[in-house]
Amino acid sequence: MLHLLGAGTLALFSERPRVDPYFSGMDTLFNTPLPHRRFYIRRQLRFMLWAAGFIAFSLLLGVAGYMGLAHLSFTDAFLNASMILGGMGPVDQLPNTASKWFASFYAIYCGIALLSIVAAMLAPTIHRLLHIMHLDQVKRAKRAAEMKQPEQRA
Repeated sequence: MLHLLGAGTLALFSERPRVDPYFSGMDTLFNTPLPHRRFYIRRQLRFMLWAAGFIAFSLLLGVAGYMGLAHLSFTDAFLNASMILGGMGPVDQLPNTASKWFASFYAIYCGIALLSIVAAMLAPTIHRLLHIMHLDQVKRAKRAAEMKQPEQRA
């Protein structure tokens, strides 16, 4: 297994993380400073790009299905696909059973896709907020440990 991981990974796993004296055993691995705002914005844009691609793929899937199975024009198919993807529901009456089956499964897919897209767009922001709250918690714990130290010496 060692030869599959490489030398850099071996160094990562072989060294024990240093222990901060204030935290009696808490790894300093979790006390990394907050990354720069540029890193956060780049990450947010990357996730937004992924979300936009997922929206485009989902719309394309819906338009193709409505055009092929319900025999709708491009404009009507795009309208139906975007309304279902947005959570509003279908607009046009569906002419046959195959198009109704497609609309049902596409609606289920869109419900899951909408949740995934929103999660992808919010993930970098939530991660940064949690990191900020954790750093604040670490600062408070250090202050509390510093205040306890003089009492222990006396």
